[in-house]
Amino acid sequence: MEAVLGLLVMSLLVSQGETLCDGRKNRTLCYGALGGTVVLQLMDNASEIPRYEWKNETTVILKGTNSSVITNHIEERSLFTLSNGTLMINNLNRKDSGIYTLKLFDKDLRISEERTLNLSIQAPVTSVQLTPECLFEGEKRISCSAGGGDSPQFSWTLDGRRLTEEELVSGADETNSVTLKLNVSGQLVCWVHNNVSNASGTMELDTCGYIFINCSLSNGTQISQWVYEANNTLCLQTTTVPPTTSGGKETSTGSVKPSNNVTSCNATEPHRNDEHWFIRDYLSILAGVLATLVILIVVALLIIYFLKKKQHNKTKEEDDGHELTYADVRIVQQQRRPVGHRPEPEVEYGQVKFSERPRQPGARTDDCVYSEVRKAR
Repeated sequence: MEAVLGLLVMSLLVSQGETLCDGRKNRTLCYGALGGTVVLQLMDNASEIPRYEWKNETTVILKGTNSSVITNHIEERSLFTLSNGTLMINNLNRKDSGIYTLKLFDKDLRISEERTLNLSIQAPVTSVQLTPECLFEGEKRISCSAGGGDSPQFSWTLDGRRLTEEELVSGADETNSVTLKLNVSGQLVCWVHNNVSNASGTMELDTCGYIFINCSLSNGTQISQWVYEANNTLCLQTTTVPPTTSGGKETSTGSVKPSNNVTSCNATEPHRNDEHWFIRDYLSILAGVLATLVILIVVALLIIYFLKKKQHNKTKEEDDGHELTYADVRIVQQQRRPVGHRPEPEVEYGQVKFSERPRQPGARTDDCVYSEVRKAR
């Protein structure tokens, strides 16, 4: 009855996401979820073993006989079942990680068997988030991030199957990001797991603004290609449906035509339309460059004009720096004096003025003043 009860408890724990580990083999590696529960199978039936002891590097955790448990160092959060030799530990923490040694004794208290168990406690994955990014020509990079979780591992599925090399541009389906081709569509799932938990995130792939067109031009040319919808000028009256991928191969689903079953397309062929866009952009750029050059030339001419005008005014000021002042100097003949005395002419002096402006550096210092001298009789 006790054995059946123990197995029921173990099954219940496993169904609730708890971990179960068989430690009956030497050097077994067991994992437990942080804050969760682990069930360790230490021996087959403890009631048949005279004495046993289970300890870590420094402390005896569990010690007992075939009839009872003598010591249980973690009794407040553990349960040992004699009938099936299982130890259940609750509320696991980081300190529970380590190497444990189990010693079994015979009736003479001699060691009959000794083995070790390595218990590792990991944080479980709590959430998964997908982040899409549109790249050049409709390619898509999808990044997957996990909330919590020690040593997470990633895997991808598309509509329930693994991604193929034909669908991948770069990255493997076991990394945290993948780059997919333009034609890949469907439900993408990122799976994140570690040794104690697993979680997943799902998203529906879009085409990053691209559409698949499938129609005939007026000249009979068949067009089946992906185009960016915002710049599309082909098959404007045709509602298109993107092709799906099957096993890495592209399968076209065709196009939904108008009610009159006539496909109407732009008469301009695709490559010529692309040339027109290129020429138009080129002419716009060229016009902008020419306008810039004209503005620069006008500005340069204005600068030269103002510089020459300034130089001319400066030269004129230097030439007008000295003014000439003329003075009228006269010799006046006075009345005759008695004989015997030779009359001497009197000289009348006029005032000579110099009007001078501030001397400019480098200007000549010689000033010439002219005057008219007349003799009065």
